[in-house]
Amino acid sequence: MTSWYYVEGKDRVGPVEEPKLRELLQSGALDSESYIWTKGFDNWKKFHEVEELGHLLGAEVLEEAPSQSSSFNWKGISKSEKIFMIKIGIDRGTQEVEYGPYDLDELVQAFSEKRINEKTLIYVPGQMKEWIFLADVPIYESLFNTMPPVIDEIDRRKNLRKPFVARMFFHDHEDFFEGVCRDISIGGLQILVSNFPGSVGEEVSMNVHPDNSDYCFTAKGEIVRLLDGGQGFSLRFIELNNEAKSSIESYVNRG
Repeated sequence: MTSWYYVEGKDRVGPVEEPKLRELLQSGALDSESYIWTKGFDNWKKFHEVEELGHLLGAEVLEEAPSQSSSFNWKGISKSEKIFMIKIGIDRGTQEVEYGPYDLDELVQAFSEKRINEKTLIYVPGQMKEWIFLADVPIYESLFNTMPPVIDEIDRRKNLRKPFVARMFFHDHEDFFEGVCRDISIGGLQILVSNFPGSVGEEVSMNVHPDNSDYCFTAKGEIVRLLDGGQGFSLRFIELNNEAKSSIESYVNRG
């Protein structure tokens, strides 16, 4: 009989078998939105997304949720292909830094040495639509020989980062500059600009103008890192009104 794991609060519980799942559903401890996992799954799924358990939910409608990285062929990758960029820092609540490119073997080694973790962001330029958590990689189990962890929704909303190309104008209270936004999250963004004299800790105000005017916004932020070679900087938002937050959330959460 298949063994299952489920999420209770922030803890993974299991293995349990189907009769126990039925009991948990009947008691209200689990419902159709609860996360479950079994060997062979690419990642955690909500109960109502698992067709083979549909009979436990009665007449509830089952639906298959698309993977965040479904357009990228993870199983067709050579282990020697150096194509993966990673972002660390936000997974530890510290300054964000981007590294790469790496191949799969290097990622596995970094994971075993605890230099990256399930909340490290990963991206393949030109082949993936957005940065995703390492925990959401479909081959997580085969790579790291363990079941994928669950990333709670608060962390997802806070850290989800997506490529975002837009012209932007900003000033440091003395001069005006024009740059290009490279990627964005609800917590901050990265700006490409040449010859910017700013330093870490300095505050800048900005107007961001993507091609799609639905996502224009103004904000104020603090420089947290200067990019190598004077190419630009990473910025953490410190003033972001509700309209700007809504624009960013709408962008990073869209398909």
